[in-house]
Amino acid sequence: MKKTVIILMTLLLATGAGAQSKSFKLGKWTEIQSAILKELNRNYVDSLPVDRIERAGVDAMLADLDPYTVYVPEEENEDLRMMINKSYGGIGAVIYKPDLQGNVIINEPYKDSPAYSSGLRCGDEILTIDGESVKGLNSAECSEKMRGTPGTKVLFKVKKVYTGELKDVRITRQTIHLPDIEYAGFLRPGVGYILQTGFTEGVGEQLREAIKSMRKSERLDTLVLDLRGNGGGLMGEAVDIVSIFVPKGSVVVTAKGRDESSAYVNRTTKAPLDTELPLIVLVDSGSASASEIVSGALQDLDRAIIAGTRTFGKGLVQSIRPLPYGGQLKLTTAKYYTPSGRCVQAIDYSRRNEDGSVGHIPDSLTHEFKTAMGRTVRDGGGITPDIVVKPHEYSRLTYSLVMNGVVEQYALEYVRNHRTIPATDDFRFTDADYEDFIEFAKGKTFDYRSSARTYYDGMRKELKRDGLEETMSAELEALGKALDMEKEEFLRIKKDEIIPFIEEKIVVRYYFQPDGVKVRVRYDSQLDEILRKASSFKFE
Repeated sequence: MKKTVIILMTLLLATGAGAQSKSFKLGKWTEIQSAILKELNRNYVDSLPVDRIERAGVDAMLADLDPYTVYVPEEENEDLRMMINKSYGGIGAVIYKPDLQGNVIINEPYKDSPAYSSGLRCGDEILTIDGESVKGLNSAECSEKMRGTPGTKVLFKVKKVYTGELKDVRITRQTIHLPDIEYAGFLRPGVGYILQTGFTEGVGEQLREAIKSMRKSERLDTLVLDLRGNGGGLMGEAVDIVSIFVPKGSVVVTAKGRDESSAYVNRTTKAPLDTELPLIVLVDSGSASASEIVSGALQDLDRAIIAGTRTFGKGLVQSIRPLPYGGQLKLTTAKYYTPSGRCVQAIDYSRRNEDGSVGHIPDSLTHEFKTAMGRTVRDGGGITPDIVVKPHEYSRLTYSLVMNGVVEQYALEYVRNHRTIPATDDFRFTDADYEDFIEFAKGKTFDYRSSARTYYDGMRKELKRDGLEETMSAELEALGKALDMEKEEFLRIKKDEIIPFIEEKIVVRYYFQPDGVKVRVRYDSQLDEILRKASSFKFE
């Protein structure tokens, strides 16, 4: 009995000492930081930029933990709300301002938005906002003036794209919510396709209704849920989506943190819509967080074929905590685990690709887990698909055209010259159209070198650095001439690769984003291959 009491007393003392040690360290460093700031404020040679150095200190402190724990000051709360809810107060249009001294161009009004309802169309130019000229303002400054509290009004002076008429257009701002379900339709008879780009509030119910609507319109034999590039969102919505396809009460995700209050098990609480419908979930390195909860749960429960490439590998749960002066802390509080027990979080941050997604993890560093039917799956970061199919790799030229806005600018020019186009299913960019695009692109500045040419240029620099360029000059000149290619020639070679991007940008400006998705799917070779392979896949 005496021994038991001594052991208990020792444990209590150790626990108390640990807590005391943690409190002492926190108090110590808080006091040191405060003393340094006071000393700097009193004696530093120049005026002290307190806000800047304090913000830098906070950011550096949090960056040492993980990439997702961040401080959000009050002035950035709107950006946080946009990230979480994909909503803002405004008129609902994408704008383009090519020149600081030029006008704002309506690039794309959203369907049924205040901008569209007020008659704004792609190509219309905004000259003033609430009486103030847009000349001298950049795109971000103009966008800020167009946004505002829903219900308030904003007045534009607009130059119409086809008539050149100047009009005053007064628009009442509304809450603009960018949809998570960007498209729902059929790829072919019996094969449904839904593109989901986020996990904001209500998307689970929206997906459920979209499937019901598809089943009413025609026979639905297989459903493809596209989560490629979907960076995630609310965990509750991920659980709701899984609930559509599995029995009520199924475990979807388990969270575990240092604090017991952050540990919980999420089960489906709604009756399923269909537990038998064949389901294919598309993922890639941009599928993260809630996308990985959905794909991981459906894979572990053997409810869906997961196809594409390995997902991002973000298995951390964030909570929003209020801070003084209106700021907020987005804080990592737990890790989450799929039904089989896998943690989606990458083993370490050093094994990451350039885009931040999971790099190669040797099997020796991972662990085996079993699905409901006994199939082997592994942890180590991200969800590895059942069917691995890599996407089409585009040339450096195509990336350059898209990233430098050449395709975007041409689409605007096309709209100015064409009041209408055929329906999306019938619209094709012709050979004559492409010749027009080449003439347009030739006058634009962008890096049109091939990947081989960029490697060659890099090699010459290294050879020069090593003093070997002169000894190999004849060979280098011959290789350089072989790799040289005129802008026009290269554009013609890559015609089939570039046209889908042009078609999509043009169609969106006449028929909105869902029709742009239809064009994208039309040319999606990765999707075609997945459908072929999925037809013979068996859960074994």
